[in-house]
Amino acid sequence: MTCVFIVSAPSGSGKSTLVRRLLDGDEGLRFSISYTTRTPRGHEVNGHDYFFISREEFELRLKNGDFMESAEVFGNYYGTHRNNYDQAVAEGRDLLLDIDVKGARQLKQRLPGAISVFILPPSRQILEERLRARSEDAESVIQRRLREAAEEIRNYDQYDYVLVNQDVEESAAALRAIVIAERKRRTRMEEKVRPILKTFEQQEI
Repeated sequence: MTCVFIVSAPSGSGKSTLVRRLLDGDEGLRFSISYTTRTPRGHEVNGHDYFFISREEFELRLKNGDFMESAEVFGNYYGTHRNNYDQAVAEGRDLLLDIDVKGARQLKQRLPGAISVFILPPSRQILEERLRARSEDAESVIQRRLREAAEEIRNYDQYDYVLVNQDVEESAAALRAIVIAERKRRTRMEEKVRPILKTFEQQEI
């Protein structure tokens, strides 16, 4: 059984770093690469960071029901193609998604058993410091991201787990522990228990 892990966080919370560390140490995880209609930024590579497609193609795929979740953000579409899940199942791996609050809500409706994790910055001040340290955004964009963060954080109680990313090492270890625990709880324990139970059933005969 494929486990689906959803990770969400306000921009600047350190989510990408934690997700990357998790993937680097776990070959049983497949990362879900989202589709988007926005143009690539910086060193982003098509098929690695996102699948960059036209608005027309995205809307056609949307009409065909290809996306498990999708949203339009500041004039650009983002979505998770169902092939990500199908390929994870075919490979016998678990699926890890890095999506926003709206996308997480949609995906949980489609896959109620998905495990969701929300990553928080320690405070608004620290989040602002991190956003400014990246030196990527104009002042107006930074202020917009802070407003977005406030809205996203209000939805924290919709998630199964909440991590406060004060220390990267501790947060990375906590995220990995969640994945290990949920795998044992949802799938691996059943695989171990069935053979044991069978030995008891044989003895009763």
